[in-house]
Amino acid sequence: MNTRVRRGASALALATLPLSLVACSSSDTDEKKDTTSGAVACPWEPDTSVTTKARIAWQAIPNADVVVKDQGLLEACLPNAEISWVQASSGGDVIKYYGAGEVDLGLMGSAPAARAASAPLNQDIDLQVVWIHDIIGDAESLIVKDGAASDIAGLQGKKIAVPFSSTAHYSLLQAIGDAGLDASDFDIINLEPEQMPAAWSTGDIDAAWVWDPAQSKLIADGGERILSSADTAEAGRPTFDVGTVSTEFLAANTAFVNAWAKVQDHAVSVIKDDPAKAAESVAVVLGITPEDAEKQFAGLKYLTASEQAGKDYLGGNFADDLFTTATFLATQPDGIKAVGTAEEYAAHVAAGPAAAVAE
Repeated sequence: MNTRVRRGASALALATLPLSLVACSSSDTDEKKDTTSGAVACPWEPDTSVTTKARIAWQAIPNADVVVKDQGLLEACLPNAEISWVQASSGGDVIKYYGAGEVDLGLMGSAPAARAASAPLNQDIDLQVVWIHDIIGDAESLIVKDGAASDIAGLQGKKIAVPFSSTAHYSLLQAIGDAGLDASDFDIINLEPEQMPAAWSTGDIDAAWVWDPAQSKLIADGGERILSSADTAEAGRPTFDVGTVSTEFLAANTAFVNAWAKVQDHAVSVIKDDPAKAAESVAVVLGITPEDAEKQFAGLKYLTASEQAGKDYLGGNFADDLFTTATFLATQPDGIKAVGTAEEYAAHVAAGPAAAVAE
């Protein structure tokens, strides 16, 4: 069955399928397996008073979230909470899970977060961005087949794969616009990262804007990086991987979310202070060697809770980035229906959990 979506298909439709079609199957929920790098003890006194039941959507991205998951940090620090992890391939998947009522917290890119905060999705989904897992750099890149093109203009008329409604999709569209071109000049197809290596090897695609481990597989198979999200960030359009939570869940489970932010902050410190240890967890989750996992940290920038709570991020400017992203997406074919006010996007950003950890 051909699962690709041709250029011009609605990216919004990907996030608004009938809820009966997007509920998680039993295979989506990742029960704690023996294939971990080893559970660890809570770095502080565990909080036994929290008995929250939480479902967390995660993605295989080399950041602190996979360290928390692999090492069982949240379970160790909240031993009486009931925690399940649901894997997603992209932010579009996470939006579907929220729409189906299948998750309470989830990692998604800043572009999907902007969509979720905009009409029509915001009529059914009410989220808060409470954490910045990373600022995306070379970790998301445009990889082309060797000799296919030296710049994005050379890909006109060729097939470029990207997960629709993702930060990679947003960066691709920005790069096309910056080159003075239009998305209609390219054959852009919707493809999940895990499907790209096979499509690449059979010649079904000429290029892909994607993250690891798919990115590394394409490079190993003769691909070449010609642009990355670091370039679009330098042009004034940064992208992020963010931690989101249902507004209703946050209001009812503040202690849980604050504890979640605390273990995330601890895992950030592990990446910064002991990258080899953090790489063991990333290697398990991404199915690569610890040496390759450690190299991937350079493609992302990680922020402490104190940095996130400040005015440059959740405590201030991030809401502007969300609004700017939504404004751009509204100009795209089949984009979001309407852009709210800057204040409305600010209402979808909560610095409280990061501030609680910083204090």
